[in-house]
Amino acid sequence: MSHPVITIARQFGSGGRLVAQKVAAALNIPFYDKAVIDLVAKETGFSHEFIQQAEQKRTSSFLYSLYMSTHSLPVTDQVFLAESDVIRRVAAEGPCVIVGRCGDYVLRSHEGLLSVFIHAPLDERIFRAKEEYKIDAPDLRSYVLKLDKQRASYYEHFTDRTWGKAENYLLSIDSTIGLDKAVDLILTLARSQGLQA
Repeated sequence: MSHPVITIARQFGSGGRLVAQKVAAALNIPFYDKAVIDLVAKETGFSHEFIQQAEQKRTSSFLYSLYMSTHSLPVTDQVFLAESDVIRRVAAEGPCVIVGRCGDYVLRSHEGLLSVFIHAPLDERIFRAKEEYKIDAPDLRSYVLKLDKQRASYYEHFTDRTWGKAENYLLSIDSTIGLDKAVDLILTLARSQGLQA
């Protein structure tokens, strides 16, 4: 029998990463976010910075893609494939929480997948970016929207799904209910699937 694995996708500034950390701590299971980058860097030789940049960008030029298809996979595709291998491997090892990186799509065939999307109104996310994340950008609204657009573009490039669309997730949560309440909802779902702290 397959074991539960929780994937958490999130809008920038929604507090989704913090929710994921709290869920993993409450269940005493591994938490993978930047740790996925660490594992990919170790296995591929790519630097952390290079991997992070590749995650935020994809080449949409048809001519570039056509050219690269005759030579080798584009680097963004190589990074995605390496991350997918790491995600499948850590999910096979036991229950865990995985943040972002198309985890819900990569593990779509995993029998115990609990996929979650965390979102919040734009004003809330701008406030969190400024007050909690201490982002110093001249136009925080544009900054937050740009990061969401990058996440959506990356996700939609590598999957056949729309990022953030509720039907693609088992649970979609507006974090304005409170991060602790969001954690409680996910824990209730996880425990109903047999995960206990």
